[in-house]
Amino acid sequence: MSRNKMHIRRGDIVKAISGEDADGKKTGKVLRVYPAQNRALVEGFNFVTKHLRKSQDHPNGAIVQREAPMAASKLKVVTPAKKAEKD
Repeated sequence: MSRNKMHIRRGDIVKAISGEDADGKKTGKVLRVYPAQNRALVEGFNFVTKHLRKSQDHPNGAIVQREAPMAASKLKVVTPAKKAEKD
């Protein structure tokens, strides 16, 4: 089984080139990469609404916004991880 090669890595600073988050000014840090699905989790991008059931932490339940993985083809690297660490 071959691994998918991705143009982004964890720690890269990226921006969205298409979709809802593609305003051209917004950038985010790659938190996690999923090569098998060709997706990446980016800080501050692709929020989804999750409904949580009642629990001890949330006695009345809750509605929260979370980041979801987005397609790597919609992301463009602005600053690679190695350069981001030096700055």
